[in-house]
Amino acid sequence: MRKLLLLAPLLLAGCVDGSATYYIDGNQHALSVRATQAYFWNKDVTIDLIATRMPDCQRRIALGELPVSRLELELFASGENEYTLRAGEQAWRVETQGCSQMEAPEQVTGQPLGLFHLDNDKKFIFEAAAETPKG
Repeated sequence: MRKLLLLAPLLLAGCVDGSATYYIDGNQHALSVRATQAYFWNKDVTIDLIATRMPDCQRRIALGELPVSRLELELFASGENEYTLRAGEQAWRVETQGCSQMEAPEQVTGQPLGLFHLDNDKKFIFEAAAETPKG
Protein backbone atom coordinates (compact mmCIF):
# COMPACT_ATOMS: atom_id res chain seq x y z
CA MET A 1 0.00 0.00 0.00
CA ARG A 2 2.82 2.40 0.86
CA LYS A 3 4.38 1.85 -2.59
CA LEU A 4 1.11 2.81 -4.25
CA LEU A 5 1.02 6.06 -2.29
CA LEU A 6 4.55 6.84 -3.39
CA LEU A 7 3.62 6.21 -7.04
CA ALA A 8 0.52 8.45 -6.94
CA PRO A 9 2.42 11.71 -7.69
CA LEU A 10 4.02 10.04 -10.72
CA LEU A 11 0.60 9.16 -12.11
CA LEU A 12 -0.52 12.77 -11.83
CA ALA A 13 2.75 14.33 -13.02
CA GLY A 14 1.87 14.34 -16.72
CA CYS A 15 -1.56 15.89 -16.27
CA VAL A 16 -2.54 19.29 -17.60
CA ASP A 17 -3.97 21.37 -14.76
CA GLY A 18 -3.66 25.09 -15.09
CA SER A 19 -5.26 28.38 -15.90
CA ALA A 20 -4.28 31.48 -17.81
CA THR A 21 -5.81 34.95 -17.82
CA TYR A 22 -6.36 37.77 -20.27
CA TYR A 23 -6.73 41.02 -18.32
CA ILE A 24 -9.17 43.39 -20.00
CA ASP A 25 -9.10 46.25 -17.52
CA GLY A 26 -6.87 45.30 -14.60
CA ASN A 27 -7.66 42.32 -12.42
CA GLN A 28 -11.28 43.42 -11.98
CA HIS A 29 -12.22 42.71 -15.62
CA ALA A 30 -10.72 39.56 -17.10
CA LEU A 31 -11.22 36.28 -18.94
CA SER A 32 -9.53 33.18 -17.51
CA VAL A 33 -9.40 29.77 -19.15
CA ARG A 34 -8.93 26.70 -16.96
CA ALA A 35 -7.68 23.45 -18.51
CA THR A 36 -7.80 20.21 -16.51
CA GLN A 37 -6.87 16.66 -17.41
CA ALA A 38 -7.94 14.12 -14.79
CA TYR A 39 -5.29 11.50 -15.62
CA PHE A 40 -2.22 11.54 -17.83
CA TRP A 41 -3.66 8.80 -20.04
CA ASN A 42 -6.76 10.90 -20.87
CA LYS A 43 -6.52 12.30 -24.38
CA ASP A 44 -8.94 15.14 -23.65
CA VAL A 45 -8.75 18.22 -21.46
CA THR A 46 -11.80 19.85 -19.85
CA ILE A 47 -12.00 23.57 -20.60
CA ASP A 48 -13.81 26.18 -18.49
CA LEU A 49 -13.97 29.93 -18.98
CA ILE A 50 -14.25 32.28 -16.01
CA ALA A 51 -15.62 35.68 -17.02
CA THR A 52 -15.07 38.41 -14.43
CA ARG A 53 -16.18 42.03 -14.29
CA MET A 54 -16.21 43.02 -10.66
CA PRO A 55 -18.22 43.90 -8.74
CA ASP A 56 -21.09 43.08 -11.10
CA CYS A 57 -20.38 39.53 -12.14
CA GLN A 58 -18.17 36.48 -12.07
CA ARG A 59 -19.22 33.27 -13.79
CA ARG A 60 -17.73 29.93 -14.79
CA ILE A 61 -18.82 28.73 -18.23
CA ALA A 62 -18.12 25.11 -19.18
CA LEU A 63 -16.80 25.02 -22.76
CA GLY A 64 -16.41 21.24 -23.01
CA GLU A 65 -13.41 19.10 -23.89
CA LEU A 66 -10.54 19.44 -26.34
CA PRO A 67 -7.85 16.95 -27.30
CA VAL A 68 -4.70 17.74 -25.32
CA SER A 69 -2.78 17.68 -28.60
CA ARG A 70 -4.90 20.61 -29.89
CA LEU A 71 -5.08 22.70 -26.72
CA GLU A 72 -4.99 26.13 -28.34
CA LEU A 73 -7.75 28.70 -27.93
CA GLU A 74 -7.60 31.92 -29.90
CA LEU A 75 -9.17 35.00 -28.29
CA PHE A 76 -10.83 37.82 -30.26
CA ALA A 77 -12.46 41.11 -29.24
CA SER A 78 -15.83 40.93 -31.00
CA GLY A 79 -17.49 44.15 -29.85
CA GLU A 80 -17.91 46.18 -26.70
CA ASN A 81 -17.49 43.71 -23.81
CA GLU A 82 -17.91 40.80 -26.26
CA TYR A 83 -15.22 38.18 -26.82
CA THR A 84 -14.92 35.07 -28.97
CA LEU A 85 -12.78 32.01 -28.29
CA ARG A 86 -11.94 29.61 -31.10
CA ALA A 87 -10.36 26.16 -31.01
CA GLY A 88 -10.22 24.66 -34.48
CA GLU A 89 -13.78 24.52 -35.78
CA GLN A 90 -15.36 25.21 -32.38
CA ALA A 91 -16.15 28.75 -31.25
CA TRP A 92 -17.75 30.31 -28.19
CA ARG A 93 -18.86 33.91 -27.61
CA VAL A 94 -19.21 35.56 -24.22
CA GLU A 95 -20.03 39.02 -23.01
CA THR A 96 -18.64 40.51 -19.84
CA GLN A 97 -21.39 43.07 -19.18
CA GLY A 98 -23.41 40.34 -17.47
CA CYS A 99 -20.87 37.50 -17.74
CA SER A 100 -23.02 35.35 -19.99
CA GLN A 101 -22.48 33.01 -22.89
CA MET A 102 -23.94 34.13 -26.20
CA GLU A 103 -24.91 32.13 -29.26
CA ALA A 104 -21.87 30.65 -31.00
CA PRO A 105 -20.88 32.73 -34.01
CA GLU A 106 -21.11 31.25 -37.49
CA GLN A 107 -17.93 33.09 -38.44
CA VAL A 108 -15.26 34.37 -36.07
CA THR A 109 -14.54 38.05 -36.53
CA GLY A 110 -12.90 40.70 -34.44
CA GLN A 111 -9.50 41.87 -33.33
CA PRO A 112 -7.11 39.03 -32.40
CA LEU A 113 -6.06 39.43 -28.77
CA GLY A 114 -3.93 36.35 -28.25
CA LEU A 115 -3.73 32.63 -27.66
CA PHE A 116 -4.29 30.37 -24.66
CA HIS A 117 -1.96 27.37 -25.05
CA LEU A 118 0.62 25.05 -23.47
CA ASP A 119 4.16 26.40 -23.54
CA ASN A 120 7.31 24.30 -24.00
CA ASP A 121 7.23 23.35 -20.31
CA LYS A 122 3.58 22.15 -20.59
CA LYS A 123 2.40 25.16 -18.58
CA PHE A 124 -0.93 26.66 -19.69
CA ILE A 125 -0.39 30.34 -20.59
CA PHE A 126 -1.94 33.29 -22.41
CA GLU A 127 0.25 34.81 -25.11
CA ALA A 128 -0.83 38.24 -26.32
CA ALA A 129 -1.10 38.83 -30.07
CA ALA A 130 1.53 41.02 -31.64
CA GLU A 131 0.30 44.57 -31.94
CA THR A 132 -0.27 45.81 -35.45
CA PRO A 133 1.58 49.01 -36.33
CA LYS A 134 -0.60 52.11 -36.46
CA GLY A 135 -0.33 54.57 -39.26
